[in-house]
Amino acid sequence: MSKDGKNSTLGFWLLVWLLGLAGQLCWNMENQWFNTFVYAKIAKDPTIISWMLAISATATTISTFLFGCISDRIGNRKKLVAIGYILWGVFTILFGTTQFMKHGNGDEMAFVGVAFAVIAADAIMSFFGSMGNDIGFNAWINDHMNEKNSGSVGAALAVQPVIGTIAGTVMGGLLVGADDNYMRLFVVIGLLVILLGIVSLFGMKDAESLKPSKKGSFSKQFFSIFNVKEYLQHRELVFVNLMLAVYFISFNVYFSHLGNFMIYYLGFTADMMGLIEGVGLLIAMFSAIPAIRLIRDDRSSLLILVAVILNAVGLFIIGLFVSPSNVNPATIWNPHLLAGVLFVGIGYILFLQTITVWSKRLYPEDARGQFEGIRIIFYVLIPMVVAPLISNPIIKTSGEFVDEYGFTEYLPTNTLFLAGVVILLMTLIPLLLANKEHNHRK
Repeated sequence: MSKDGKNSTLGFWLLVWLLGLAGQLCWNMENQWFNTFVYAKIAKDPTIISWMLAISATATTISTFLFGCISDRIGNRKKLVAIGYILWGVFTILFGTTQFMKHGNGDEMAFVGVAFAVIAADAIMSFFGSMGNDIGFNAWINDHMNEKNSGSVGAALAVQPVIGTIAGTVMGGLLVGADDNYMRLFVVIGLLVILLGIVSLFGMKDAESLKPSKKGSFSKQFFSIFNVKEYLQHRELVFVNLMLAVYFISFNVYFSHLGNFMIYYLGFTADMMGLIEGVGLLIAMFSAIPAIRLIRDDRSSLLILVAVILNAVGLFIIGLFVSPSNVNPATIWNPHLLAGVLFVGIGYILFLQTITVWSKRLYPEDARGQFEGIRIIFYVLIPMVVAPLISNPIIKTSGEFVDEYGFTEYLPTNTLFLAGVVILLMTLIPLLLANKEHNHRK
């Protein structure tokens, strides 16, 4: 897309927001409603969620490396976005049909079969979602990013997950409703993503500067990204990615179970949960505006330090001061819970906004697609594989309950948020190292 002309600029920002928000709605649905879907329709057992996180993260990573290399070689992002979004929407709808599979009463083999189908459907959906969003859309954004718009682009990419969380949580709760109609939610979001894939097919243009980048055979170029020695030469980027990994290990320890914590442990309905999260995150979203200038002024280290501290305060509030005995599930007004969500939201927005721009500025120009693949290792694969190893035993230990029928259920409790704080504060170690490398480079 040309950078000149009002129509071109308007078209660029329309696609940034439409494709970005549609993608975030779909990711939010997977990260939040897929987990409550499992508890509502399959079983109240975090083990299924743990496997979903790990397998879908692996599928996402494979997809980013594969299509990152393809995208760089053919010099085209548009095709990946269009095809990826369409298939993403299709498999989102198909995921919902797993609830109609019968797993029987006490039939362990049938239950395992249904659990396998749920995990596999989630992985396939993530594979095509990564193709369209993580590689196609993100690399397309990176192709158009420059010194003038980097702050605005970073703000957009940071705010979109929050808007997606707000809209996805509130709208998701309303679509699921009191009758737990998850299929309605999956169909609506799936059709929206399919529609945006079709729009991108006709309305998106690749950057004029994007050219095919072929470095030998496909296999040679594909495996070149696994050249650890060469990657380690980008020392600042290495530490930035380590920050990303540590932060999102912490994030996935608690956020993947936040919906079930609020619904099944605190007693809120799905729609009330959405409204509480929505109010806190909507206020937090405005923190992205003043951060734009600080990012332009190269104050990324300071912003991330503030983000980590605020995020930790929010987790402490939820972990220490929110419990079934001091919340009212019938109303939004729960000061401790709202304050915790607000501080976590501000920290999350500032962190993601800042580190997104910081990392993208360090990518080699001729391998942006493949370096998005490396980013996914630290952003998705490592956190989603490691976090369940921490959260699953915590839930099994601290949240074991026996229901009225004598069945054992495992519910997420406050302990998850306190564990999240401990891991979160470890983000400060790679932050110090990244800041040192950054100052040295400057």
